[in-house]
Amino acid sequence: MEDRMKSDKTSKPRKFISKKNISLLAFVAPALILYIAFMLVPLLQGFWYGLTNTSGLGTPYKFIGVSNFVEAFKDDQDFVNSVIFTFKYAIIIVVLQNVFALGLALIVDSKKKSSGLFRTIFFMPNMISMVIASFVWVFIFTKVSTRVAEVTPFKFLDQSWFGDAKLASIAIIIVTLWVGVGYMMLIYLAALQGVPQELKEAAVIDGATSIQTFFNVTLPMIMHAITICLFLTIAGAFKAFDIVFALTSGGPVRATEVMGLNIYNTAFMGNMRFGYASAKSVILFLIILVVTLVQLKVLKKREVEA
Repeated sequence: MEDRMKSDKTSKPRKFISKKNISLLAFVAPALILYIAFMLVPLLQGFWYGLTNTSGLGTPYKFIGVSNFVEAFKDDQDFVNSVIFTFKYAIIIVVLQNVFALGLALIVDSKKKSSGLFRTIFFMPNMISMVIASFVWVFIFTKVSTRVAEVTPFKFLDQSWFGDAKLASIAIIIVTLWVGVGYMMLIYLAALQGVPQELKEAAVIDGATSIQTFFNVTLPMIMHAITICLFLTIAGAFKAFDIVFALTSGGPVRATEVMGLNIYNTAFMGNMRFGYASAKSVILFLIILVVTLVQLKVLKKREVEA
C-alpha cells in the first residue's frame, strides 16, 4: 500500500498540451474557424440586428429592443400569413415526402435485380439545381399541361396553375416532392437493407402477414432512419425559398409566400428593412429549433422503446 502511494506521488501529472492534443487541434481548427466565422458570428449578428432599425446600407441605426418582434406579429399581416402558409406547407411536405420515400424504398428493396436502376432514376431529380428544376416545371405547368389537355381526355390539366392560390400551392408541393423524395428514399433503403432477414422469416413462420411484419418488425427497426428523414424534411420545409421563389414568387397576391421569401422581400425589396428582416429570421430560427427538438425527443423515445 505504501509503495503504491509513493508511486502515485512520484508519477508525473498528465499534460493537457501534448503532441497528440496539438495534432487533433490542428485538424479541428480549420473547420472550427470556418464554423465560427460563417455560422456562429452571423447568427449572433442576426440576433443583434433584430433588435435595431438598421437598413443594412451602412447608415446610422439605433437599438429599438423587441419592437421588430412585436411588429411582426401585431402589425404585419403578410408575415403572419406567411407563417401560417409555411406551417401548412411543412405539414403536407413532411407527411407526403416521407410516405412516398418509404413506399419507394420498399418497392426498390423488393426489386433486388433492378434496384440499382430504380435508385438512379428516383435520385436523379435531386441532382438538379432547385431553381433549374423549378423553371422546367414552370414550362410544364404553363405549356406542356395545356398541350396534353388538348390531345388527351385530361382536360383538368388546362388550368391557370399560377393564377389560383390552391393550384399554385399544389404546384409547389409537386415540385418539392419530385426533387426531394429520391434522397429520402436512399436513407430509408439503407435502413431497410439493415433489417435482419431472420426476424422477417421468424414473423412469417409465426403466421404474421406482410403488413403485420412491416409494422411490428420492419418499422421499429428503421425508426432511426425515420428520425433522420423527419429532421431533414422538417428543417427543409421551414427553410423553403428557392422553389417557391422560382415558381410563384409568393403569388398570386402573396398567397404562397413562405417565411423565407417574406424575409427576403423585407430585407432586399421595398424599404430595405434589414433589422426587421433579421428579427423575422430569428423567429424562423426559433420555430425550427422548437419543432426539431420536440420531434427528436418524441422519436428518440420510440427508438429506445424499439
